[in-house]
Amino acid sequence: MQILDAQKEKSIWPIFRLGFRVFFLGGALLSVIAMAIWAMSLSGIIQLGAIKNPIWWHAHEMIFGFTVAIIAGFILTAVQNWTGIPGVRGWPLAVASLLWFTPRLLMPLIGETHWLVILTDIVWLPLVAIFIALPIIKQKQWRNLFFVPILFMFTVLNALTYFTAITQNWLLSERLFIAAVLLITALIAVMGGRVIPFFTSRATETEKPEPIKLLELIALGGIWFITLLWLLLPHTQVIMKLLAILSLITAAAQLFRMLRWNTLPSLKVPLLWILHIGYLFIPLGLVAFAMAVGWKIVTVSAASHFLTAGALGCVVLGMISRVSLGHSGRPLQPKRITVIAFSIIILAALARSVGPLVLPDNILLIYQSSAGLWVLAYLIFVLIYWPVLTKPRIDGRPG
Repeated sequence: MQILDAQKEKSIWPIFRLGFRVFFLGGALLSVIAMAIWAMSLSGIIQLGAIKNPIWWHAHEMIFGFTVAIIAGFILTAVQNWTGIPGVRGWPLAVASLLWFTPRLLMPLIGETHWLVILTDIVWLPLVAIFIALPIIKQKQWRNLFFVPILFMFTVLNALTYFTAITQNWLLSERLFIAAVLLITALIAVMGGRVIPFFTSRATETEKPEPIKLLELIALGGIWFITLLWLLLPHTQVIMKLLAILSLITAAAQLFRMLRWNTLPSLKVPLLWILHIGYLFIPLGLVAFAMAVGWKIVTVSAASHFLTAGALGCVVLGMISRVSLGHSGRPLQPKRITVIAFSIIILAALARSVGPLVLPDNILLIYQSSAGLWVLAYLIFVLIYWPVLTKPRIDGRPG
């Protein structure tokens, strides 16, 4: 950056100097508040104000509030590295984050079917997609442009979930939420395949394995195919059996793919083992999904929490901890309390995914315990990383 750009940078409130700052902090804080409210509503301690369907609200906010905000923050930050063009910052970023925040705040006050909630929640993500697309197109980096249609897919799914809330078609809403979870899983698999082997190779001083094209096709293409089949085709017995078989094949490919990333040496490095353990929940979740749709051994909702509480919860906490340190000019050495948070989120994931299978008579206690552990883990992140994300880089560089 030129000196003039550096001067302009200093005039920007630090939290709006790069996308990871506001969306990592906002997303993590939302997950703490939303999960705490969810746990208290399960216990009958509080009611969710104007929300007509608390289950819909919980699923919607953890997917389209928390998760998609983290995705937006990650890509808005990464696009600067990909293209060499400074990422969106200042008032455009503030506008996007305000549009994200508004429906989160208003929904419990005026309900999930209010036009203002729906409008602001549908608008913010296409705006982020435009911010991402412009530098990629300018640099002709077509490989990374695929994130733009992914964000528009999330926008369409989000809009459709609001339609189900208006029409009270809860069966369709579950189908849409599961499709969004599968789409998120596919995105984690793509990004995980890019960064986890790279991070592991650098930190453990081991050779980065070259991708096997056929394995990548099965592991990644399998999830995309499963997502499309689940979303677009009728849920007949034949389709469900096909989904189950595809899920088992994809799970095996995902496990083999992950084990090639030098998983064992990574267990010595906290910023690595949280990613590897989190990623392990993807093949586990696909097996659970197969058991749900093919043989109804577990419910689809229970299977999906291997991917949400498990893969998503763990991988996100590990990634936002690492990215926040690196992009604030700090060494990649998390504080001890952050490592404890990694352990807590793994316990939360195990409680929510495995717990209902082994202790079906204590479902409410399991839900509350998992939610409490999630709140604790992400609250630690918020408290530890608040100064990291709200203050300038310690090396004086922009960003």
